Amino acid sequence: MRVNVLSKTETSKIIDSLRTNWPFDSIPKIKTLKVYEAEKNKLLLKAENFVAVRVDEDLIPFVGKEDLLRHFPFVTVDMKAVKFVCNGANIMRPGITAFQFFKKNSIVVIKDESHLKALSVGIALESSEDAAPKNRGCVICNIHYVGDKLWEVYKEIKD
Repeated sequence: MRVNVLSKTETSKIIDSLRTNWPFDSIPKIKTLKVYEAEKNKLLLKAENFVAVRVDEDLIPFVGKEDLLRHFPFVTVDMKAVKFVCNGANIMRPGITAFQFFKKNSIVVIKDESHLKALSVGIALESSEDAAPKNRGCVICNIHYVGDKLWEVYKEIKD
């Protein structure tokens, strides 16, 4: 695994990008970021109280940071869908039991309906308003989930 500390300029660019795409109050003050490369096009970005992941071009919050995830809208899925979500499956409309409001292309957290624990983070393929009345179809593209390569990298470096 490769580890790099980003320059202040690179860190600043990433923070500026986050401020335009994430809820304003979700980003703490960050001086420098460490980057852990999990595999090609999968990076874990870590600062003192902040962890995010970059998968291809998507920069999303780390699924294990509940204090960061609370700033994002979420859907709950029934317990039968949990094992599929935790294996990387996209979130299909029949498995969703409850929606919070979200727009198309926004970051959405997926939680189980029993314990409300975060299972994954994805990108909405359509808005909650459009998806709610439907009975089928893919609603959220699963980008990062519990047990994936980035999750394992975090477990290795966790301090």
